[in-house]
Amino acid sequence: MTETNSFDVLVVGGGAAGLSAALMLGRARRRVAVVDARAPRNAPASHMHGFLSRDGLPPAELLEIGREELRGYGVELLEDSVTRLDPGFTARLAGGRELTARRVLIATGVHDDLPDLPGLRESWGTDAVTCPYCHGYEVRDQPLGVLGTHPDSVEHALLVRQWSPDVAYFPHTEPVSEEDRERLDARGIRVVDGLVTAVRREDGHLTGVELGARFVPRTALFLRTRTVPHDELLRGLGYREGDVDPSGKTGVPGVWAAGNVVDARATVIIAAAQGAAAAGALNHDLVTEDVRQAVEAFGGFSPVAERAAAGAR
Repeated sequence: MTETNSFDVLVVGGGAAGLSAALMLGRARRRVAVVDARAPRNAPASHMHGFLSRDGLPPAELLEIGREELRGYGVELLEDSVTRLDPGFTARLAGGRELTARRVLIATGVHDDLPDLPGLRESWGTDAVTCPYCHGYEVRDQPLGVLGTHPDSVEHALLVRQWSPDVAYFPHTEPVSEEDRERLDARGIRVVDGLVTAVRREDGHLTGVELGARFVPRTALFLRTRTVPHDELLRGLGYREGDVDPSGKTGVPGVWAAGNVVDARATVIIAAAQGAAAAGALNHDLVTEDVRQAVEAFGGFSPVAERAAAGAR
């Protein structure tokens, strides 16, 4: 393996978490490679929100700004994907290159498993969304819908009510208890019973929800999705779900994780913070190893032991 393929840290995933971690590590003068398949979860969104100083910026633009910052610190950016990652750590890339690293940070994110409803996927990330903190203000006071896809969907509807007085809750496949129906009624949220059959779109925009022959006009639809973490590499190294501490250190020696791959609810700014926190802990771990190796390099000579022996004479 040539020196150019050897790194202190391999970061897999180039979203907010991965780039933030690489920035911190580059500033710590570590040799870092970021392997990025360029397939972020929020790619369909035209703007991101709730990120201090970057509110309203297109997500792709944030990532490009981040990549440019990393280049200034000598971080190597590879548009590729890791097909195999062995303990140790040796990574095989889809493009054929092979990398080694002392430590690995996995920030590969998740994808949303959407209900199979006509029109929903075409609306996803623009006017069919999950996070009201990310998208609610832009559709404030408009006729909104919440689709029942999860046991917590009623709570989701009660939350969305904060952004508009006109909210319709579609239980769809989630039965509504009498207690929940009372809570929804008390907040002025209309319950529209029946199975949703399609999300209607016109001229590139969501216009409402179909329940068979019934149509309920809406301009945006909120729903909880089943998030599927891209944790194949983590699991291949022996990671078990939830086995990660607040710094991002997993139970697998030398392996860190940050962002949506271990925290599906992390927004962009939270994922970035998690990446930075993981980088700090990871660099400290490397420093500890560097010190140990430096001590061992004395080849048996120990200044501390020498002084102790001299004092005994």
